[in-house]
Amino acid sequence: MDGEELTEQETALYDRQIRVWGVDAQRRLSKAHILVSGMKGTVVEFCKNIVLAGVGSLTLVDSREVTEEALSANFLIPPDENVYGGRTLAELCCDSLKDFNPMVRVSVEKGDISSFGGDFYERFDVVVISSCSYATKKLINEKCRKVSKRIAFYSVDCRDSCGEIFVDLQNYTYSKKKLDETIECQLQYPSFEEAIAVPWRSLPRKVTKLYLAMRVIERFEQAEGRKPGETSIADLPAVLKLKKELCDEQSFNESHVPNNLLERLVSDTREFPPVCAILGGILGQEVIKEISGKGDPLKNFFFFDATDGKGIIEDISNPNPNPNSGS
Repeated sequence: MDGEELTEQETALYDRQIRVWGVDAQRRLSKAHILVSGMKGTVVEFCKNIVLAGVGSLTLVDSREVTEEALSANFLIPPDENVYGGRTLAELCCDSLKDFNPMVRVSVEKGDISSFGGDFYERFDVVVISSCSYATKKLINEKCRKVSKRIAFYSVDCRDSCGEIFVDLQNYTYSKKKLDETIECQLQYPSFEEAIAVPWRSLPRKVTKLYLAMRVIERFEQAEGRKPGETSIADLPAVLKLKKELCDEQSFNESHVPNNLLERLVSDTREFPPVCAILGGILGQEVIKEISGKGDPLKNFFFFDATDGKGIIEDISNPNPNPNSGS
């Protein structure tokens, strides 16, 4: 992302944030290209934050049309139904985002994100996907890892008042201040597939129950051929049965995956707008840190539950990773 300097117009527009994170960080932001798939509430909050921060370009992928559920958490959709006219969520959100910051190039890519090849992903520095199945997360993450450049990968899910962010920065180098000096640090991230393959008995002793519950729901949707969020309270008995099977398979205490938490996740899958704002803010902050190369990045899961108001970071990595994995 080394390129020309900021223009006078950019320097004037971003003056306040340049004072916070410096000219070099702003220059890197202005040259960064970000791909986003799934215009759900959390991603909409993220897009707003990242466009206001002044990234170089933002490409949106979402071919769905407007639904009542989409309206409940997506403030980028215009209130006037007359403008919909068969247009996709990505197209409607694109128009609104351009108004936030005309200096950022916002565009729409049509098609299924799973079908795009490596050449397509190589155009981007950051890829963010929302509310995707296990298979899609794994596939897109693998594609990002196989290209010749390092691509930062993020996935985000929000169900009711709970949310999860996964981060894969591969082999990442960044700088941070320690006392009066700036030191260089390195982190190695596992892929999504590698992270969730860590046996539950090997997880940190006090790992958040939300991590385990999300994996059960993910496995249930995969086994049933459901799209993310296509569950209801009627599915609870089958979900609890799967939980028992997974815990038995891993010799893991069932009480660590509370039934009442699974009930919340299957019965109310709509996004809760205040939680979207929190997750979108955290995600925006993390992407800005990754692009600028400044500050400790999140590794590698973030969870939030509005019932207790806690945000929890979990580092879920194989203690003995395969040295040949990744890129």
